[in-house]
Amino acid sequence: MARVRETDPAPHELPDLVLGSAAAGTGAALPAPAPAAPGTSPLPPAPAFGHRSIAEVLTSAAASVGVPGFENKLNLPAAQRICVVLADGLGRNLLKQKTAHTPFLRSVLQSGQGPVPVSLDSAFPSTTAASLASFGTGLAAGQHGMVGYDVLDPDQDRVVNMLGNWDAGVDPQTWQPFPTVFERAASHVDVTTVSLPQFSTSAMTQAALRGGRFITGTTSHARTGAAAEAMAGAGPSLMYFYVNELDKAGHRHGCQSPQWEHQLEELDATVRRLNATLPPGTTVLLTADHGMVDVPESQRIDYSAEPRLLAGVRHTAGEPRMVHLYLEDGTDAAARSLLLANWRSRFGDRIWAFTREEAIAGGLFGDVRAEVALRIGDVMIAARDSLALYDTRRVRPTALDVVGQHGSLTKAEREVPLLCFKADGKKAFRG
Repeated sequence: MARVRETDPAPHELPDLVLGSAAAGTGAALPAPAPAAPGTSPLPPAPAFGHRSIAEVLTSAAASVGVPGFENKLNLPAAQRICVVLADGLGRNLLKQKTAHTPFLRSVLQSGQGPVPVSLDSAFPSTTAASLASFGTGLAAGQHGMVGYDVLDPDQDRVVNMLGNWDAGVDPQTWQPFPTVFERAASHVDVTTVSLPQFSTSAMTQAALRGGRFITGTTSHARTGAAAEAMAGAGPSLMYFYVNELDKAGHRHGCQSPQWEHQLEELDATVRRLNATLPPGTTVLLTADHGMVDVPESQRIDYSAEPRLLAGVRHTAGEPRMVHLYLEDGTDAAARSLLLANWRSRFGDRIWAFTREEAIAGGLFGDVRAEVALRIGDVMIAARDSLALYDTRRVRPTALDVVGQHGSLTKAEREVPLLCFKADGKKAFRG
């Protein structure tokens, strides 16, 4: 059960499974995942951390432009310049479904990209805070510590947000203490982020994407122009180009809506402009932090109205498709098992219900630091179908208006594309 601690836990205070996972980085074997309870589904495989995940994108990009200390796990071509476009919310399944709206990206897909993989795993949970932190640091969530949209801060015994409403009592660089890829690369190549103005000094940027220059633009045209100008120099360059409009449209209208399709067309146009205006031969990558599924209004369920689903629960956190439940101090194993049984009885095969230890043993968070383990729910509930779960005691009523959602372990949420091509640079940049 999650507890408030004034100091970091000593090794003997942590569950064996946590220590086993942390030891995995030294070659120690992880414990086998606990068997699924009768009538439940086993957990899906863990993200392919270290091989083919969002955590390998920037590290491989840095290696491809010659930054020492990084390994090119994604087999990217050697380059003088590389621009990594991250489209928030662009699941691979959605991109494949909607190719009629993406003539430029379709042509890239049809051209092939050799040994570079065409898809990656998001981080777990499949949410922006976790995946962007993995992208920015090259680490799994169990190391960088951003294990959900909002999670428990054990030191404050309070649920804190990891994205746009960062808690004043949490220092971003203490919560996520590792150097970012940008910080490590900045002394070797020109490092630039091109994004929206509100993200330039955000806590999320400070935690996971700090380093290098930050260039802003309020429109996609402004950002592509800024990107071309920033890369016009002759030196080796690593650029991160962030696009958030697709995710916003999906949350508000759904990823099957005309509004989402319009933003997908805008993304296609944005990448086409980058192809035309970046210096010739620049490697352009397109990837995403997570996918998305639409949840009908009838399946956005207030679980706080059902007391048996909160028996022994002190805090709820996470997101509607990946709920963290933190138990009261003193809750025993029998009570935890009963809580799991209550959730399974209520939702059956519509969810995965599992414990912190099972998640860690299964590698969902990668190797887990001791202090990060306490940020993870004692019990976790992941949606398997079109289902969203809310604690309306804690979230605003408008949260139930969200149509497109993500966070869980389904293929639609966790599989993201990776497109790789060389820019033509046919159109000289004009200031």
